[in-house]
Amino acid sequence: MMTDRLDEALHPPHRPAEIVFAVASFAIAVVLALRWGAETTWVAGQPLRRQPGLWPAVAIGGMLAFGTAELLACVGRLRRQGTRGLPAEIAGWMRAVEYLGWFMAYVWLVPLAGYLPATVAFCLLLTARLGYRGGWLWAAAATGAAIVVLFKAILAVRIPGGAAYELFPPAVRNFLVFYL
Repeated sequence: MMTDRLDEALHPPHRPAEIVFAVASFAIAVVLALRWGAETTWVAGQPLRRQPGLWPAVAIGGMLAFGTAELLACVGRLRRQGTRGLPAEIAGWMRAVEYLGWFMAYVWLVPLAGYLPATVAFCLLLTARLGYRGGWLWAAAATGAAIVVLFKAILAVRIPGGAAYELFPPAVRNFLVFYL
């Protein structure tokens, strides 16, 4: 029983996409090591323990050592066990990137369409994207409108009006910019 736990701690189950993490962490460590000289200094006449670049050097050295060890271990496991499942696992990770794209599109659209239309549209689009239909779309539109009313009218958060608001008469435009 104790040896099973010890064996599991020393030899955890292999996941094919560990290589992606290993390569990324090693690459970040290499970039930091290359930038270390430009980002830190050594003061002449100071003892080693008082050098401003000492602890960054220790940290980056540790990152390089452990990143190299992890990379070599992952390469060894991949050689023994193969890459079966790697594309599917990376595709699972990339699904999160889709929502980054949705957010960036929302941020781009708010100054053009305005806070209310963009928020309601994205609530509807994301609800539909997740597969909900019918009454859920009405709930999403109401939630988007409630978010806008809460932030603009009640909390008085200043969000610039959209370029589309310029198409309205001045009185309507002012109301839209101030409340919606």
